[in-house]
Amino acid sequence: MNKTLQYNLSQMAAEDLFGQKVAKRLDAASQDLPYDISERLRAARMQALAKRKVVAVRTTAPAVMSAGNGVATLNFGGESFGIWGRLAAALPLIALVAGLFVIQVVQDEDHANELAEVDTALLTDDLPPQAYADPGFAQFLKTRASEEH
Repeated sequence: MNKTLQYNLSQMAAEDLFGQKVAKRLDAASQDLPYDISERLRAARMQALAKRKVVAVRTTAPAVMSAGNGVATLNFGGESFGIWGRLAAALPLIALVAGLFVIQVVQDEDHANELAEVDTALLTDDLPPQAYADPGFAQFLKTRASEEH
């Protein structure tokens, strides 16, 4: 150990020893005090303890806690998140909704393009569109397909 640390440890030990000696003398002297003085001292001690500052000790909790019955819950270290914490918690949900919206738009466009291709093929074909609606034409296509195989 270095000399500074040894000096600090010996100084703290001396302070502790001095405090113990003072406490022992005060305890011995308090036995000889009259009742009214000892009660005033007790009341003053209680007031001092009530007015002392309470230091909040922050501890960290595990991120995943067991809620019992095989259920796990997420714990983010506190009850109130503040505006930035709430925004950060909502951000994945917003991204999910935006992604689903984009997927829906792309699928709608693909479906519209497929329908446009079918319509274009029908309108640019040599046959008139009424031929496709004729039941005899459907039978003709079936027999033609079976003959080719």
